[in-house]
Amino acid sequence: ELMPNSGELKLQLAALYAVRDMKSEAYDVLMRMQGQGFGYDISKDTRFDRIHGTRVWDYIVANLAVNAKPFGEGEVAFSLPKGDRLLETLAWDPARKKFLVGSTREGAIQLADKNGKLEDFIAADKASGLWGVLALAADPAQDTLWVSSAAVPVYKGYAADIVGKAQLLAYRLSTGKQIGRYALPGGADGRLLTALAVGPKGRVYAADGVHNEIYVVDGDALKLMTANPRLTGIRGLAVSGDGNTLYFSDYALGLFGYDLAAGKPFAVVHSPERLVVGGVESLYWYDDNLIAVQPGVVPQRVMRLKLGKDGRAIENVMPLAVAQPAFAALASGVAVGDDFYFVANSQKDLYDSYGVLSDESRLEPTRIFRTNLRYAWDQPGISTAPTAIPVAKGAATKPNFTPAKGAVGDGKPADKKD
Repeated sequence: ELMPNSGELKLQLAALYAVRDMKSEAYDVLMRMQGQGFGYDISKDTRFDRIHGTRVWDYIVANLAVNAKPFGEGEVAFSLPKGDRLLETLAWDPARKKFLVGSTREGAIQLADKNGKLEDFIAADKASGLWGVLALAADPAQDTLWVSSAAVPVYKGYAADIVGKAQLLAYRLSTGKQIGRYALPGGADGRLLTALAVGPKGRVYAADGVHNEIYVVDGDALKLMTANPRLTGIRGLAVSGDGNTLYFSDYALGLFGYDLAAGKPFAVVHSPERLVVGGVESLYWYDDNLIAVQPGVVPQRVMRLKLGKDGRAIENVMPLAVAQPAFAALASGVAVGDDFYFVANSQKDLYDSYGVLSDESRLEPTRIFRTNLRYAWDQPGISTAPTAIPVAKGAATKPNFTPAKGAVGDGKPADKKD
């Protein structure tokens, strides 16, 4: 109940039932998991030996395997050069038509073209507070680049005098000149601004994922807007197109919204039987949809979530990219027109808790994946209303996330049966 979106916990529960020869209970958990889109390979997991040999078991194994197959029409757009930089954050500069790439390791911000060629833009500066870059948000209308900076162990300039410090920095997007520094109220240490979002009117929001607080830039200060100690870790922020709603993701608990006019939070309604909303690392707004990057789900995926008219419920879901061979550890992204670019292999797992690179030989070029945000736009996608579990006949011939015929541009009309 405390971690309702955790596939690992669900799998452990099913395995416990299986070891105790509680077939019905194990099957029930596994059936629900395959209906939610999880894609685990349990065919050779010895914990499930006691529940083998039934049609239900064969059905579950086949459908979990299908869910794990690659899905979507995206591809690796380009790669950034290999190096000890830990490039995890992206923004877009429409004037230069280049990406802004933040380095958690070096604390620098570089420009990258669509071929992956890097050039220096803003150098790391311990004195000015540009330490490890955790998040970027560009506001071209205000000629501003917002940067979440923190003295984290993986930052190469990590030192005793900046331990636990974090702040929000503002730069001229056109020149890279620093124009603002925003410290957390009270000079609080031990915090991390894990996510940033800029509204359509230039309003800037920042989330502290450690203390689960959300701030708004108010004049020359960060003002606490809301907090909830029951959350487990805010990772993503997105502002609705009209600027009236702020959406945020909690890694374990899922998606929430905040009515900015009323000053009240709300849970984003969805069917848990058809959609897992946990494991979201970053969140984006696009044409009345939320785009969720989910590295914390097996298989890893990027999803388009269609919201209802009031913006408080998810009506339909369309997977954009699932289980692609390029995926290793998904990180942040950015929309460029109708395309969504995101880091497919952040490589942060190569660094230990002290910020030490474990094996330099394992470093790879950072892959930037691109998928079209309007993929299968005219198709209904997956309804998040409660639905019956499908019958076993032919179930393994299609992935759980297959859209109706015609959804991948094959020229065929949609079929009601599909």
